[in-house]
Amino acid sequence: MAKTKAQVVSLQSEFLPENQLILNAVSEGIYGFNLAGNAVFINPAAERMTGWKAEELLGKNIHNCHHHSHSDGSHYPKEDCPIYNTLNDGIAREISHEVFWRKDGSSFPVHYTSTPVYKDGKMMGVVAIFRDISIQKQTEKSLREALEQVQALSETLSSENQYLQLELADRTGDVGISGNSPKIKQLIQQIKLVANTESTVLISGENGTGKELVARNLHKLSKRADKPLVCVNCAAFSAGLLESELFGHEKGAYTGATNRRKGRFELANKGTLFLDEVAELSLEAQSKLLRVIQEQEFERVGSSETIKVDIRLITATHHDLLKRVEQGLFRMDLYYRLNVFPIQVPALRDRLSDIPELVSHLIQDLNRKLGKKITRVSQQGLKKLMLHTWPGNVRELQNVLERETILSQSPVLKLAQLPAIQAPQQKQSSNSTNQTLAEMEKKHITRVLQQTKWRISGALGAASALGLPPSTLRSRMKKLNIERPL
Repeated sequence: MAKTKAQVVSLQSEFLPENQLILNAVSEGIYGFNLAGNAVFINPAAERMTGWKAEELLGKNIHNCHHHSHSDGSHYPKEDCPIYNTLNDGIAREISHEVFWRKDGSSFPVHYTSTPVYKDGKMMGVVAIFRDISIQKQTEKSLREALEQVQALSETLSSENQYLQLELADRTGDVGISGNSPKIKQLIQQIKLVANTESTVLISGENGTGKELVARNLHKLSKRADKPLVCVNCAAFSAGLLESELFGHEKGAYTGATNRRKGRFELANKGTLFLDEVAELSLEAQSKLLRVIQEQEFERVGSSETIKVDIRLITATHHDLLKRVEQGLFRMDLYYRLNVFPIQVPALRDRLSDIPELVSHLIQDLNRKLGKKITRVSQQGLKKLMLHTWPGNVRELQNVLERETILSQSPVLKLAQLPAIQAPQQKQSSNSTNQTLAEMEKKHITRVLQQTKWRISGALGAASALGLPPSTLRSRMKKLNIERPL
């Protein structure tokens, strides 16, 4: 015991008297250890950080007081402690990934060094200098969280960019319009006339006629072709969600808005915005859309900051917009803003002479999509296609060809699964002119269901042939009282 006290006094002499005043004033904690590993000096900063008083630790091996466990609570043997390793080999060490334990049982992250102390070339002990790095660790944690958020936003932006790139081309890979009929030639001429202007275009036509294809061509031939074409199906969103989709929102604008999000108007800045099924817009959304068209500015949901944009607007609908204006469902002032240059896309039944060219074009796309090597449609099969009225238009034709391509084991499509269909003029003569639209729709749906043996979904189902989602077809069947016979 006498030897220990002598060592304590010897090492303490290195700190006294003048040096101790300095060591007591510093903000870092300081421990002095003799060669036996017992504490011989503890400054006030160490007391404040650990809660241990100097008189409680002096002359003791304090590893089991402040350094007994790792941050996860697992045991930390004294033999592994860098401070005591320095006592053994005289090598200085610097550590920043461990914790010290307070007297109350709590811990705090530390950065510490263990440095040997020499006198006359002989090691007298070790000095450990440490500081609480809780704030630094918290800052690092906050920085990591911020970086993760930036990464998440970067991924979101990357996804948006990917979306924009995909939107620059048709899903089939080509934006060409097939056909040489007079109506198609007139349509192409209209596209060429208005494409390179900044005029707003309203595209009208039945479902499945290719209104989006026309919009893509308008963008492709415009001065904005190297900028994004952003497409929005207005019928795909509820009134509340559509506003956020179009104009974006700020973080916290509504429940679930965890991040700020750009709307389609911002994404389309300097480019073209295509609003499909524009007739489905609520009156409130129509009012906001009118302001954007007039002022080229808007605010995100939950923000008062005005955002300026430069966009070319193209819209489309299968409804009679003027009739909806008369019904009070569409604003008259917005109608006239959108109807600057109207384009009517003809129904497929009005250009049946285009079917051979359309079929050739679609087969090329389907070969790429399905990995097939179909060369053509048989003459008998082509005749069947020419006899159809195509209520689903080009979309229905594409679905029929895709189904037949999947089933075909030959390079020539024979359309064996497609029954001969009554010619349009024959159907018209056999139908009563007094039939309502609902009755005609019911008859057509029933006939397609019979052809598909009442199968609704799947590649061979009636929904696919009609160009409708299965849920929509079931809803129409229920509304029209269409039931499968027993």
